[in-house]
Amino acid sequence: MDDEALEKTLKAGEILKEVSKYLEEKVVVGAKLIEVAEFVENKIVELGALPAFPCNISINSDAAHFTPAKNDERVFKKGDLVKIDIGAHIDGYIADMAISIDLGDHSELIKASKEAVFNAIDAVKAGVDTAKLGKIIEDTIKGYGFKPVVNLTGHGLLPYIAHAPPSIYNYATQRGVELEEGMVIAIEPFVTDGVGRVSERGECEIYSLLNPKPVRLKLLRDLLSEISEKYRTLPFAKRWLTKAPEIFISKLVREGVLREYPVLSEVSGGLVSQWEHTVIVEKDSARPVTF
Repeated sequence: MDDEALEKTLKAGEILKEVSKYLEEKVVVGAKLIEVAEFVENKIVELGALPAFPCNISINSDAAHFTPAKNDERVFKKGDLVKIDIGAHIDGYIADMAISIDLGDHSELIKASKEAVFNAIDAVKAGVDTAKLGKIIEDTIKGYGFKPVVNLTGHGLLPYIAHAPPSIYNYATQRGVELEEGMVIAIEPFVTDGVGRVSERGECEIYSLLNPKPVRLKLLRDLLSEISEKYRTLPFAKRWLTKAPEIFISKLVREGVLREYPVLSEVSGGLVSQWEHTVIVEKDSARPVTF
């Protein structure tokens, strides 16, 4: 990692730390989800970065990939377990973090995800196998009497790629990937009182450019031009686009031009908590980016 990459990654992390200070006062019973999402995204811009992906607001059994639509009227309710996953980038250098906010009585579930991420970070250094991190995460979560969500993982971060190798599983595996000095990784335990798996449900508001190719229709060309110029390969929200008729988005997904990110929900309806931080792998430790 050169000096420019380090400086921009750390700056993106500082911006997320600042944004996160406002989350608990914004996520309250009766507040609109869209207002929180737009606050997060606008604040990231105000502080000198760009969103690396839409603000994810996943509630209760939803674990990932929910962001409100432009005219969404949904509000936070008493009893909700809310996950806020935010990302910022500067010239493609990304920081990624998530916290859980309790509007009910879910403190143990949240403690399990928070403790798991910091226990894993304590073990990060060059040469460590990601399988070791997975075991630490799983052991921590099971110590609270819960289960890890086994088909969601932590991940690497590369310029303009929000989910890059290596995958960091939230459970013990026989073999993983050896961490290398300079890697930027996001460790994100998902904890549930359900069965420990997520599946897609129909709702989808997040997409990314997967395979740009020529299209005939001018409206489609304009749409693809906006996506590629503004977001490159990073995920974007449908509400961010100037014009995004559902028929056009669906056509581009069918043709493999866009990738869709449907909401992921715990298959048994179990509650899910999440905590995530970005670190840089150093010779003898992890360098904090988002804490």
